[in-house]
Amino acid sequence: MKLSKNLINQYLYFFIFSIYVVFNGGNSNLLIQINFIFISLFFLHCIKDKNYFAHLKFFYKKNEKSIFFYLLFLIYLLFQIIPFPIEYLKILSMVKYNFISKLSNNILFTPISFSPSDTFFQILNYISLLILVFILKMIFYKNTHKNRIYLFLSIIGFSSSLFAILMYLNNNPDFLFLQKSYYLNSSTGFFVNRTVFSIFLLFCLIASFEFFKNLDDIKIFKKQDNFLLKIYIRLFILFITIGIITTFSRIGNFLLLITVLSYLFNEIFLLKNNNKSFRNVILLIIFFDIIILGFYFGSSQLLDRFLFLNEELNINTLNSLNLSRFQVAKFGLTQIFEFKFFGYGAGSFETLFKVNFKNLNNFYANHSHSDIIEFIGEFGIIGISMLIISISKFFFNMKSYNFINLIMISYIIILLLFDFSLHIPIIQICLIMFLTLNAKSTQ
Repeated sequence: MKLSKNLINQYLYFFIFSIYVVFNGGNSNLLIQINFIFISLFFLHCIKDKNYFAHLKFFYKKNEKSIFFYLLFLIYLLFQIIPFPIEYLKILSMVKYNFISKLSNNILFTPISFSPSDTFFQILNYISLLILVFILKMIFYKNTHKNRIYLFLSIIGFSSSLFAILMYLNNNPDFLFLQKSYYLNSSTGFFVNRTVFSIFLLFCLIASFEFFKNLDDIKIFKKQDNFLLKIYIRLFILFITIGIITTFSRIGNFLLLITVLSYLFNEIFLLKNNNKSFRNVILLIIFFDIIILGFYFGSSQLLDRFLFLNEELNINTLNSLNLSRFQVAKFGLTQIFEFKFFGYGAGSFETLFKVNFKNLNNFYANHSHSDIIEFIGEFGIIGISMLIISISKFFFNMKSYNFINLIMISYIIILLLFDFSLHIPIIQICLIMFLTLNAKSTQ
């Protein structure tokens, strides 16, 4: 069977997305560069199509102000890596000036950012995110296209969970290129961090729910195929849920419970439809997956983590000094006031932490454990204002505040307060996918 041009392009998008999944959510400067090249080339390939260009043009006109402020935000990030005369730095960042002055008297030019290279890679990442929005609106321009993405996320979520569970049951051995050094007693799949993995699986779980709900309305499958697909999707949901549980991530499992209960409440009280099959799936997750299988796979460990919220990070230091995640977040909060206007540079938290905690041996904190604190610190009041205006205008233009978008917004709020997952490319992309695809259609 000959595939249509648009279907081929959708498969190419899935391939690019898979790169992020397999290689730690795209969370490295090297992967950011590689993905930026792939995404840019793919965009240039798509935009040559007149039909695609028409969809993009329509989307741009509807979101012109939002895109304008986002472009201002990108320009502002470039401003953070421009080398300024050292005397000008007194006005822009007195803390950075004092730090540079202590290092040497021969430095004539220096940027605002504490890590210009990391800021540059973050610029590439934020450009990639904008291009991805454009690509989504070009090649997934029909509402029916959402189901294709939902099915893809269901499959990749199931595959990742199956791989993670098998590793977990085998005491997390090293596998091919994946060598685990952290979270040896938790499922992490292809990721390093268990929380990031759990959040990613949550997106896959929501996709499985939505595909299951829409299956009867998808006309491309025969009735017997739909029956088999329902069995497969139930299996996917089962394994994805187990995958989330075995991460033992507090925030991941908390959001799992909230998500499942929200879907159940929506189905019973808000929609009041007769989709008993989907309700049964939700109830199955609550009573079988979460409770029975959860305890089998070690829910006691998860409960222990909830009971000891002041869990200290294991740090080997010269002075035997321990820092909890709350202390790391507190440090990030103090830096907001030190760099309140122009920030200390996108992606520069790790460098700033090292500069201030030289006495900590063999330990670093690459993120503050609060995205809202880190974003404000990185961008400053000026940069974060541009980003907030851009995102707010996009939300207001959606005119489609449906159930999924409400869940996404809830995720954003919770993750901003209690985690750093919103700094990870794969999580950023998943949020963009759900919000963009569930905005008002460009048709």
